[in-house]
Amino acid sequence: MRFIIDTNILISALIKDSITRKILLSPKLKFYLPKYLLNEISKYIPEISEKANQGVEVIKEILNILLENFFIVPFSVYKPNLKKAIDIMRDIDEKDVQFIALALSIKNDGIWTNDKHFKKQNAIKILTTYDIIILLKFSIIKKLE
Repeated sequence: MRFIIDTNILISALIKDSITRKILLSPKLKFYLPKYLLNEISKYIPEISEKANQGVEVIKEILNILLENFFIVPFSVYKPNLKKAIDIMRDIDEKDVQFIALALSIKNDGIWTNDKHFKKQNAIKILTTYDIIILLKFSIIKKLE
C-alpha cells in the first residue's frame, strides 16, 4: 500500500511513540511526502520538542529515522497537477494543495490525514489513522486465510 502523508501525521509520530509512528516505520508500506513538507516540519521542531518533552536533537533523530522509510517527492513531479489541486481545494484549505497535487501525480492508495476538511473534496481518497489500522488488520487477516 502507498500513502501520501499529511503534516499532522508526521507531527503526531514525532510527538509520541504511538501506533502512528509504528505504522510509519513499517517496511511493508510506502509513504510519500511532498518535498516542501520537510521545510514546514523544520519550522515546528522546537514546538514539537516541547510537546514531546524531548530535546530538539532527539526529535531530529526520530525525524531522520522516519524519513528513511519515506519517498520525498520533488515539486517538479506534481507541479503539472497543481492547478487542478488548487481548483479542488480552493474553498476548503489551500494550504493542502500540494498533498492533493501529489496524490493526482503518483500511484497511491490515498492521503493519510486526520484533518477532517480533506473529506470535503471527493477527488482523492482520504484515510484517517483509524482507517489505516483497519486496512492493516484486514490485510493481515487476508494473508492468514
